[in-house]
Amino acid sequence: MLFTDVIRTKRDGNPLTEADIGFLVSGLSDASIPAEQISSLAMAIFLNGMSFEEASILTLGMARSGTVLNWSDCQFDGPVVDKHSTGGVGDKVSFLLAPIAAACGCYVPMISGRGLGHTGGTTDKVECIPGYQSMPDFDLFRRVVKTVGCAVIGQTNELAPADKRFYAIRDVTSTVESVPLITASILAKKIAAGLEALVMDVKVGSGAFMESVPQASELAKSIIGTASRAGLKTHAILTDMNEVLGDTAGNSLEIVESIEYLTNAHREPRLDAVTVSLCAEMLVVTGMEANRQDATATVERAIASGDAAEKFSKMVGELGGPPDFVENYSAYLPAAKIVVPVTAVGEGVLSSVVTQKVGNAIIELGGGRRVLGESLDHSVGFSEIAHIGEVVGADKPLAIVHASSEETAQIAASMLREACQISSDSPPKNDVIVDILTPE
Repeated sequence: MLFTDVIRTKRDGNPLTEADIGFLVSGLSDASIPAEQISSLAMAIFLNGMSFEEASILTLGMARSGTVLNWSDCQFDGPVVDKHSTGGVGDKVSFLLAPIAAACGCYVPMISGRGLGHTGGTTDKVECIPGYQSMPDFDLFRRVVKTVGCAVIGQTNELAPADKRFYAIRDVTSTVESVPLITASILAKKIAAGLEALVMDVKVGSGAFMESVPQASELAKSIIGTASRAGLKTHAILTDMNEVLGDTAGNSLEIVESIEYLTNAHREPRLDAVTVSLCAEMLVVTGMEANRQDATATVERAIASGDAAEKFSKMVGELGGPPDFVENYSAYLPAAKIVVPVTAVGEGVLSSVVTQKVGNAIIELGGGRRVLGESLDHSVGFSEIAHIGEVVGADKPLAIVHASSEETAQIAASMLREACQISSDSPPKNDVIVDILTPE
């Protein structure tokens, strides 16, 4: 078989066969197919799309191109389930959801990613914790999931290596925003993690990769349909990303807010709604609860009782972090040199936010990457972020900026002001839970 024939098939708008896709996955894994041919096929897929059947074959092929975890020998007394977010600003849900779900009886082997573009990365955030092994070997990962019920780690080279190369090529050939390829990339890693079920958090709005509800719905339906064909039961929740999720954005600041949430010190309403909804959906999709009302009550008990906070603490300790991290987090997390309020120009109601610009401001502070492999300043970001509908002015800043220098603090403050629209009227309220999609 010639790979040019595979390219020609998709170029002409025809479906790829299982043999075609197998040839692609093999060539991605051993680098026998050159990057220029891979990029040509990626553009053909970008322009002509893929069916659910094609995407599911690609998903399974990439999932099986490396290690596929199997939890059957662990004899769990609950389901193996995870969630995945398409990325946003201030999205620290993973640190809440994993221990909450574990406290509800689930087993959550969460393999997360680093920041992508203006969105923050779960792996980057967890690396704020001293000693925490974000890239443990599989033996340790399995042991922590089995003994604690959850483990949040970064993607290793052994998982879905074909996807890793394909994504790197797509990243530099303007073919990232392909719904079937995004679908296959997400699901390949989740299937390789050995999941029984998955809940997707598909972000929509100015801080998301999918800015409109129709775009987000298309992606969610693609993921659900492809996952179903691959044997992975999946539900999706569309959540609003037209403003920062929670009160903080920035690596260590989000860890602080996560601990405050788990210990019942403070639960910002929008963050709370997203977290509880996703956790409840995990219980529904696995059949642990019959309906969302009962599932929500179970989730609330796990938080209020302190069981979720205890799970988080044990996870940190088992993965090499301080055993007293939850109780003494301020002694371990880095603190910024400059901490100053960002006041609005004039007084009024915060009516809208271009959330992508807030994420870009964090990159300017050093909390996100401009180039691959760049080291981060985990201490920087924004706290006490104002929410849409709040009155801002002399007594209520847009946020508190945490920076390493006066210069970067001023730049980030200017970017935040530019991202925020102030008006005299209160804007209509946006529901943070936009929609819930399940297999038809």
